[in-house]
Amino acid sequence: MPTYPNRQFLEFEAPIRELYEQIEANKKQAEKNPKVDYTQIISQLEQSIVDKRKDLTDHLTSWQRVQLSRHPDRPYTLKYIDKMVEDFQELHGDRNIHDDKAMVGGFGKIDGRTMMIVGQQKGINTKMRQQRNFGMANPDGYRKALRLMKLAEKFNKPVVTFIDTPGAFPGIEAEERGQGEAIARNIYEMLRLRVPVICVVIGEGASGGALGIGVGDRVLMMENTWFTVISPESCSSILWRSWDKKEVAAEQLKLTSDHMAGFGLVDDVIPEPPGGAHWDYAEAAELVKKAIIRHLAELEQSTPEQRIRKRIDKYGNMGFFDVDPS
Repeated sequence: MPTYPNRQFLEFEAPIRELYEQIEANKKQAEKNPKVDYTQIISQLEQSIVDKRKDLTDHLTSWQRVQLSRHPDRPYTLKYIDKMVEDFQELHGDRNIHDDKAMVGGFGKIDGRTMMIVGQQKGINTKMRQQRNFGMANPDGYRKALRLMKLAEKFNKPVVTFIDTPGAFPGIEAEERGQGEAIARNIYEMLRLRVPVICVVIGEGASGGALGIGVGDRVLMMENTWFTVISPESCSSILWRSWDKKEVAAEQLKLTSDHMAGFGLVDDVIPEPPGGAHWDYAEAAELVKKAIIRHLAELEQSTPEQRIRKRIDKYGNMGFFDVDPS
């Protein structure tokens, strides 16, 4: 069972924390009493942790899945790249303003195939979070992403995007430099890329910040992620003038992977290790890798023209509404 130093626990993960505390207590007792064998007790507790992880994630509310998508130990884009991509060469800059650290991308090999990998990156500590702007890209980040995707198209390489953002950066400077236009341009161009495009929601998928790299032949969601126009907190503050109704908002928004798949808005849901992706980075990356390879093999059976037509039709047919005949 993988262990990580300084592990953090969410409120509903308290039963797991208690089991960890029992393991630590038994380890200390083993050091004090070397003649007593605590191995079996510790093994039983470790198995209990695995069982509890699975039990917890089998009965999560929508809000709890939102919390898991934001778990501080959850792997981000660069962690997935580290675990599943070979010979990754990061490319920088939008060739216009500067290099937005909230958006990363470059060529790398997945299962021996060269692909362009683009994704939002949150920081792993306070300093890096500030540098990465908490995964909220400026217009420069979306223009960099588009530059890299067009580069992939030039060399006929598939594009894989990793979505994990609370939204595009809403600052004044971002709006002055054309945040809305940059996102709209990416949506327009991604619909028409001649190479296969696979988008994977690995954490938060909020609003236009997610759509800026979220239009593709296949959109996949990891099990404990969300994808919608607004965060539960912001929805609650608009409708109820308070964040206190965020749990209700999360339920009503139908933003989790099972709901999105049920609506036909995403093409596949990728399972996570028991308890969530933050418990086993290697296994989470392997599950994502297998899904990418499987969907890419299916997409490559079609011509570029067929993929573009299917892509446009797919997004054109999204959504449903009722009309009162009276």
